[in-house]
Amino acid sequence: MNKSDKPVGIITGGSRGVGAATAKLLASKGWNVTITCTSSIEDANNIVKECEELGAEALAISADVGDNEACINTAKETIAKWGRIDAVICNAATMPLISFESTTPETWEEILGSNLTGVYNTIKASWDQLKRDGGGHCISIASRASLLGFVNEVAYCASKHAIEGFTKALAMESEKHNIAVNTMGPGKHIKPTSVTRKEAEAMSEHEQSKWIDPIQLAPAFIWLISQPPSKYTGLRFDAGKITDTIDTEGYEFKFTPEKTTFYVQDLIERLAERQKWTENPI
Repeated sequence: MNKSDKPVGIITGGSRGVGAATAKLLASKGWNVTITCTSSIEDANNIVKECEELGAEALAISADVGDNEACINTAKETIAKWGRIDAVICNAATMPLISFESTTPETWEEILGSNLTGVYNTIKASWDQLKRDGGGHCISIASRASLLGFVNEVAYCASKHAIEGFTKALAMESEKHNIAVNTMGPGKHIKPTSVTRKEAEAMSEHEQSKWIDPIQLAPAFIWLISQPPSKYTGLRFDAGKITDTIDTEGYEFKFTPEKTTFYVQDLIERLAERQKWTENPI
């Protein structure tokens, strides 16, 4: 098995939205990418073609992140093609707006299966290869629901809160392997996808006019995976804030919490907590 000279990323839910935008930007930066989807493999194949036009190699796989065997297969196919994994971006998610009383056990399992178990499955499947390659990055998608509660989002909020706990704990275990584990929230409303369309329908045209294209958030993921894995781990960032900073100061900006998240106090507290256990203080 030959090892690619280019870094390799896996992006779940990569056929549209932020996942597709990030895949294409990674391709333009010299990365090879695997993207997974559960809806249209045709959409995923179109993203592959766009990545190839940018000079990268790319692979599209139909895979439900809630299915552990599917995630194992994604990692195996990626390793078979390129011999390495450098970054895993867990972008796949589901977000039905549904009250607690209307949430059936099946709906609960579906939402947590995609949003939480899917993160575990995806990272777990790539873990050994990340270790063999000397480290890398794992990024899961956060949101306001990672820190706050919202009506008709009980299961979604539970899954997003849980991902933050997962991230904090795994970062403590992964540091010795030089693997960074972080979350990235949009930080801004993005144009509706299958996940956010119902939320958009409840908003006025004026509110919707403020939504941005997902491609505008992709630079934040490039910034984070360009950092040494030992530098930032166990943290939560906001892509909208980071891209605003990149727009004014470039990718090499001097880090402060205020430049990388809208939830500044949360990041300050995490950084302080990190100093207690890390061997690599910022």
